[in-house]
Amino acid sequence: MYSNFTFFLEDPVNGDQIKQLENRNLLGYQSSYKKRIALGDHVVLENKAGVGFRYDNVDNNELSHTLNRDSVINRIAFGDVDETNLFAFIDETMIVGRFRFNGAVRFDNFSFDYHDRLSTQYRSLNSQQSIVSPKLNVNYRVSPRTSLYFNNGVGFHSNDTRVVTGGMRNGLPQAFGQDLGVLFKPTSRILLQAALWRLNLQQEFVYVGDAGVVEPSGKTTRMGIDVSGRFQITNWLFADFDVNLTQPRAANIPEGENYIPLAPLTTSIGGLSVKTRSGIGGSLRYRYMADRPANEDNSIVAVGYNIIDATLSYTRRSFEIGLSCENLLNTAWNETQFATESRLQNEAMPVEEIHFTPGVPRYVKGRLIFYF
Repeated sequence: MYSNFTFFLEDPVNGDQIKQLENRNLLGYQSSYKKRIALGDHVVLENKAGVGFRYDNVDNNELSHTLNRDSVINRIAFGDVDETNLFAFIDETMIVGRFRFNGAVRFDNFSFDYHDRLSTQYRSLNSQQSIVSPKLNVNYRVSPRTSLYFNNGVGFHSNDTRVVTGGMRNGLPQAFGQDLGVLFKPTSRILLQAALWRLNLQQEFVYVGDAGVVEPSGKTTRMGIDVSGRFQITNWLFADFDVNLTQPRAANIPEGENYIPLAPLTTSIGGLSVKTRSGIGGSLRYRYMADRPANEDNSIVAVGYNIIDATLSYTRRSFEIGLSCENLLNTAWNETQFATESRLQNEAMPVEEIHFTPGVPRYVKGRLIFYF
């Protein structure tokens, strides 16, 4: 992949074009055991345990400064990554009357290994780190139509092997999450859910693609509200929506300078769907994201968007024919956005502003599927 985020900021003669390249192979396996035990008429135990692994083999992981895509000026990073994750977990659930208690614990061991091919000695850097992640969830069925729940758990923020093997002591910083919610089904055709949640990270990382590094940015806290609804309007017409309101902030930073760049504030998806017995189906759906800070003091803003997509299909036992239209209203929108300092070739001083990739304009796509 070739890109240039900064134009002529670092190299006023050749420009700052970079090439990113790698060969990646993933291998994994998980095995689990489940058992359900009834103790009398009112107590049920559900047991689950498992083990597994994941192996990432990334060869020729390269970041190079290039010119016109055909010549390498210099290599910024070049090496091979081997990362292995061994894990095991136990998950226990007890159902007592209207209560459902769930407790679990997971153990992860990571082996990080990086072969730096830019080193004259082809040095190998390695590190091993482990973490234990518990959780405890409680669900209470108030009535056949209403349930309350509280989920509380610990996870971790994944990291880059090159950062861990470079000397970072805590390469698996913990993530502490809680959410308190309610499920409500007022009728057989309506399902509503609302939840308050919070997520604390011991360390948040930011990947700087043009420099080939991952920067630690300190502790962060996110708090939010999720609301969703599912409706069966008729036997063939359905509606749904999901709305999320979030307040993301960096911890231990003065107010007004503690925004988390590009962290969403308000997002929502939803729409109408049609499914008939005759095989005719379709949907009309929206995707919404509000404006959000692009830097720490919110002086640069990433502009939000609202996109509408539509589909139409006809399905039979042996085939399906369909039509889809993305960005039905041909809205101008920005997809990837970030605040970056850059400089044009004829500029004396760099400028920090929004860089973006334009969102997909309206396009129509047809499909024909045969079933065997």
